[in-house]
Amino acid sequence: MITGGIGESPLRPDGPLKVRGQYAYSSDLWLENMLWGATLRSPHPSARMLSIDASAALAMPGVHAVLTYKDVPGENVYGLKFQDTPVLAEEVVRYQGEPVALVAAEHPETARQALKAIKVEYEVFQPLLDAELVAHSPDLPKLHPGGNLVRYQRIIKGDPDATADVVVTGVYEIGMQDQAFLGPESGLAVPEGHGVHLFLATQWLHVDQKQTAKALGLPVEKVKLTMSGVGGAFGGREDLSIQVHACMLALRTQRPVKMAYNRQESFFGHVHRHPAKMYYEHGATSEGDLVYVRAKLYFDGGAYASKTPVVVGNGTTLGVGPYNVPNAKIEGWGVYTNNPPCGAMRGLGAVQPTYAYESQMDKLAAALGMDPADLRIRNAMSEGSTTVTGQVIDFPAPVAELVQRVKDMPLPEKSTEDILQLPGGASNTTHGEGVVRGIGYGVTIKNISYAEGLDDYSTARVRLEVIDGEPVATVHTAAAEVGQGLITVQQQIARSELGVQRVILHPTDTDVGDAGSSSASRQTYITGGAVRNACRAVRAKLQEMAGTSEELASDEMAAALGSAAIEETREYHHRKTYPLDPQTGQGNAHVQYGFSAHRAVVDVDTELGLVKVVQLDCAQDVGKAINPDAVVGQIHGGSAQGLGLAVMEEIQVTDGKIRNPSFTDYLIPTILDMPPMNVDVLERPDPHAPYGVRGVGEPPTISATPAIANAIRAATGLELPRVPIRPEHIVEEH
Repeated sequence: MITGGIGESPLRPDGPLKVRGQYAYSSDLWLENMLWGATLRSPHPSARMLSIDASAALAMPGVHAVLTYKDVPGENVYGLKFQDTPVLAEEVVRYQGEPVALVAAEHPETARQALKAIKVEYEVFQPLLDAELVAHSPDLPKLHPGGNLVRYQRIIKGDPDATADVVVTGVYEIGMQDQAFLGPESGLAVPEGHGVHLFLATQWLHVDQKQTAKALGLPVEKVKLTMSGVGGAFGGREDLSIQVHACMLALRTQRPVKMAYNRQESFFGHVHRHPAKMYYEHGATSEGDLVYVRAKLYFDGGAYASKTPVVVGNGTTLGVGPYNVPNAKIEGWGVYTNNPPCGAMRGLGAVQPTYAYESQMDKLAAALGMDPADLRIRNAMSEGSTTVTGQVIDFPAPVAELVQRVKDMPLPEKSTEDILQLPGGASNTTHGEGVVRGIGYGVTIKNISYAEGLDDYSTARVRLEVIDGEPVATVHTAAAEVGQGLITVQQQIARSELGVQRVILHPTDTDVGDAGSSSASRQTYITGGAVRNACRAVRAKLQEMAGTSEELASDEMAAALGSAAIEETREYHHRKTYPLDPQTGQGNAHVQYGFSAHRAVVDVDTELGLVKVVQLDCAQDVGKAINPDAVVGQIHGGSAQGLGLAVMEEIQVTDGKIRNPSFTDYLIPTILDMPPMNVDVLERPDPHAPYGVRGVGEPPTISATPAIANAIRAATGLELPRVPIRPEHIVEEH
């Protein structure tokens, strides 16, 4: 009997190694005779480079190369959506931390000392920092030749000037969050023949390959990428970091070159979540039916575009939430500034508006005298509902059920007898005086996979052969395992489709077709579909060899195969999506939506401003739980990141400079910060998706933040229009 198939929860093959500290991450890469690479970065957010003098660095013993933009072999530009980011700064620097020069040396400390010896003369400029100001000030200095606007998007549904009985407004801000993955950027570039082989931690091998080859001036086939162990990602590894730099140094020196950022450099070396400022107005009937939503969203993209166009698209198309709204006008701006570059992070483009519209839903409930959960249930989308872009939801959308389920979950008892359970209790700062409890809800809608007409697909190659008398399947994809359990899912699908117990995962590399990025909650859906298709092609050929249309037992497979092997490669493409209408923003932009709901219970010490999240419950529809334990793990992990954004996580940027580039000063939740969670997983299959699956990883991050913020507001009665909510916000408003 085959075990560990779809719907079961087999152990992760990489789990024991990770638990024991034996798993090889990209930072563990090592080759004899390798050099160490290091990056010189700009100390200024906006400046012109007048000169670079590397002579002293080159004269140092053990230094083998110092490279600047003049040494880029191909095109000195790359980018995910727009080609606007230099490999190395050429004339100007646009953010603090921008790469200026590279060093290769015998020892990492030698490389660091060589960086200090490079002399760069700058003419410093006044940075542009206010995204809203930049969006409406075309006369400001242009950070890029095309201006400072990355994307403007407008969504018009129904009557944009509709009126209502009850109206609430609000201005909301969200700070810059870091992905805070525990494994900093690292990789090893090895010269091979007339090309290079790069071993690295990334989220999308093939897009890295294309961008790297272009910058190196090499044909794509001369640049091979192989996935190494990834210590987390959450969007922060979609853009290039060490890729071109390590390869440039390896090709120049003709020796392997390893690059590994420390924690501080990692804060400068990858994009972050977009900070945003959002103006919202909600109108409803006196009975509580939504009439209209109007909103203006400003996203600070920082110095380069990265995923800003997608953030604006997602932010506006998802800007009213999982609610039936007949009339809407949503506008979104994504702009360039001299702040740190921002791009992909879990919940891309949905985190910001969800915080705003869920804050508005609580404010509207108060104005109507309604229970906040009941207001959400009354207006909840369902199958057949029409989104703000006019797209009809033709798959299950159990939003009301999700809210009702978290509302019905048991509440924790309130006790002040154990001061360790109180906010600040561990330091004996309180014995319960000033501590109040609040309950809050957060609900979200998140698009799954790529959107707006992009052809989203994945490729899988499956081989079936007999090894030691047993049929064995080998699955080869370029899909990045970034901690989400994708390797387990691929094995589960192959076991179920082929009826074999042993499934081997081929090393993930660019020798097989593109699998797209491990982002947008898409890999189980898209790569899972590709693995399914390839397995079914193998099974059909096996049955043809055996002369039957029936399923074959293990011994029958072995007999039919003999010494032969069957290998098939297949792609999976989801349903088409379409670009938005340029004037109205109407269109079927998204292939699928995910929904989740949270209820948070918090205790707040109003005198000290301290917050303790007592309980954080979640209900989420996942379509089909391929691996139920992994699904619950994703919900727990996503909720932790949402909690972090609600009460502690923010990159502090002053005058364009990061003030807290370390885990000493940039705080993330630990296990002691995570409260008990009741998790309710619904399985309402999407008939258009393989096995009915629905992306899982992002929704819980999105709905956790507003649930906690709304609970703090309920406890304190304060406006608190910005996250993360810090102690001084609570105390100052009191």
